[in-house]
This record gives sequence, C-alpha cells and structure tokens, in this order.
Amino acid sequence: MTAGLIVSAPRSGTGKTTVMLGLLRCLTEEGVPVQPYKCGPDYIDPAFHRAACGRDSFNLDSWAMTQGILATQLARSGGVALAEGSMGLFDGVARAGESGNGASADIAALTGWPVVLVLDVSGQAQTAAAMALGMARFRDDVHIAGVILNRVASPRHERLCRLAFDEQGIPVFGALPRRGDLTLPERHLGLVQAAEHPDLDRAIAGYAGFLRGHIDLDAIRAAAKGRPVPLSEHLLPPPGQRIALAQDDAFSFVYPHILDGWRRQGAEILPFSPLADQAPAKDADICWLPGGYPELHAGRISGARGFMDGLRSFATDRPVHGECGGYMVLGSALTDGEGVIHPMAGLLGLVTSYEKRRMHLGYRLARLTAPMPGHEAGARLRGHEFHYSTIQSQPDRPLAAVVDADGTAVPETGSRRGNVTGTFFHLIAGAERAA
Repeated sequence: MTAGLIVSAPRSGTGKTTVMLGLLRCLTEEGVPVQPYKCGPDYIDPAFHRAACGRDSFNLDSWAMTQGILATQLARSGGVALAEGSMGLFDGVARAGESGNGASADIAALTGWPVVLVLDVSGQAQTAAAMALGMARFRDDVHIAGVILNRVASPRHERLCRLAFDEQGIPVFGALPRRGDLTLPERHLGLVQAAEHPDLDRAIAGYAGFLRGHIDLDAIRAAAKGRPVPLSEHLLPPPGQRIALAQDDAFSFVYPHILDGWRRQGAEILPFSPLADQAPAKDADICWLPGGYPELHAGRISGARGFMDGLRSFATDRPVHGECGGYMVLGSALTDGEGVIHPMAGLLGLVTSYEKRRMHLGYRLARLTAPMPGHEAGARLRGHEFHYSTIQSQPDRPLAAVVDADGTAVPETGSRRGNVTGTFFHLIAGAERAA
C-alpha cells in the first residue's frame, strides 16, 4: 500500500501547480522519498514535477487506463505519493471509460489518497468553507483531508476564512498571502514547457520557501493515507526494438509511462533532435515523432535538410509514426500563425494551418483500420487530443475510425501511406471497453 495525497481544487487557475511544485521540493529537501503523479492526460506538468523532485512523474487517467494499468503506475512509488489533479476535483467527461470518467476524484477513490484542496479565496471568505463542505460531501468514496487557502488578502481575511472552516471541522493546512510573482508562464496548450523556463529551479525554490513560511508541512505529511490496489502488469507493446525518438523543444509531448513501458520490455530509445538538424538513427527499427510545438519552429524544421532527408530515407523501408505535431510534420505543409506556409516532409498529404486557431480538445477512442507500429489492424486505442490547428487537406487513407468520449465520430482519423502513419491523438493505452 502506498500512502499519498492528491493536490486538487474546485477549478483550474487556483494555484495548485505552484503549490504542488513547492510541496515536492519541500518534501524532497527534507529527505522524504516522494513519487509525483499527474491526474488526467496532461503531458506538460510531469516535466515540472521532475524538475521539482528529481523523479519521473506519471499520469493516472481513469477514462483511458484500466485498473490494471493504473496499478502498474501506482507500483512505481517508493515513498509518499503526491498527485496533482486536473481542472476541478470532480470534473470529467459525461460517459465513463475504462475506470471512470477521467476525474481526479476517481483516482482518490481508487487509491484511498485524501485530497488537499487549494482554494483561491480572493473575493470571498466564509463562502470558501461552504464550497469546501459541499465538495467534501459530494462523493462518499472521496475524503477531503483539508485545505490550503491561497491568495489571502490580509490577516483579517485569513481570520474570517479560518473561523468558517473551524466551524465545519475542515482542517486548514495553511494560508498563502496574495503574491503576483507566484505564477508560471503559459501559452495556448498550458504551461510553457519546463525546459523553456528561464530559471525554473530558482522559481521552484521560491515556491518551496513560500510554502514553508505559511503551511504546516508536518500536518500535510501526516494526512497521507492509502489503500492497496491489486497489481496487474499491463504495458503497451513497443513499436520496435530500437526506437528513434524525436526529442527537443518542438517534439516533447509523449507520456512518460509510454516510454517507461517500452524500456521495461527491452526496447532501446534513441533520441535525436530535428531542431539540431539530426536525422533518425540509421540502425533504428522505427522512427517516432511525438507532438509538441512545431508551429513555433516551423521555419527551422522545414529548413533542416539533414533531418528531412534522413527522415524520408528512413521511411523508404521502415515504419515512421507521428502524433499530433509529429503528424503535421510528416504532412506536406504547415501554415503558421502568421500565415506563412512551410513545406514539411511530404511523407503524407496532410496540410494543416494555425492561421485561424480553433481548439480541438478531448479524449479519443480509435479503432485501427490498418496496422500502426506496435498495433495490428482492428486494435482499439485510447488517447487524448489537444491542438489548435485546422486540417486543410487529409487526402491519404484513414488510419482509424475515431470517436470522442461521447461516442461521436471526429474527422481527425489519422492517415497512412506506405510505411508512414500518423494520428492527432496522443496514445495513452489500449482499450478494453467500447465507447
């Protein structure tokens, strides 16, 4: 059994990420082994978690993952588990997936980890306690351990809040005064990537110092609990023995549990950087292009002759697969936000544009109509899609029949041509249940 906590909130934007990073650093500096997790399909926050505590962070997703996969993820912990929630604690999709509807509360119920609510109390006082009380009673299988009050305006404001929480018997682990510098830079997919932050370690150290001065770390540690989750090893098969994996600021969105699972099954990851004009290793069995921000680097990618020539040569006799941004780079052209058209690899006919941004967001269930690396035709896969590009042309044969979490078909079917395949969704797990 792993003892743990979930850092969650009633909604996004309350400051739970900065609290999470500060807690990870505080516990690590106190010598407490801490295993970070991220609830839901976020692939940016785990890199910040690693920067805060030095350990890989893994996703826990009740919609996409079976209980066996979740148990495999949970078995990684060698100390106190600390999971960051996504959106609001109970927010998920309307229809359940493999183990729930994707809400952080599902993970709390499965693991028995109590929830620490981060509450933005700006503009309210006693009402914050009423909201926390409602959340504490919303699901019988989810336990609220206590709250951290954030963006407290004054000592009087803190006193009013604490009185209300005391009356309802809800512990207050601390109160954080309002500070404008406790934010991380963002762009349209969420936080700017950890590798791009100009001084991330100093920022996290600042969060940790701030938390030490205003919260009861001993009480938070004492609140950690858990229940046994039966272990059932379940790993996605690697797409090849030697996997050439694009990795740099333009190609960074791949779930840590995917790479970890490939390695645990004996596959070797061979990283290369398209932005540094590197080609995939010639002795690799498969080339995999993850998602990222190709639109921010489209000119450099288009002009990277060594990368492009090496990729095209690789594809003549070995499989190449791209996810989201990687899929766009495999296409024939990408128009950036300024309206500039950049030729891409041309291994698929896909043409995409960011000139008129439109958000595409949500879970995806795919049934493959043809093989893709690591999976046979007919396989059902669960993933998540999040991008702002528009398809202008998708002329190749579809790779899959794809529906959203409600079972509604979506036009982002992926493509296939020869040895090359691509999808707009990021693969999370195989599917055992239909939509």
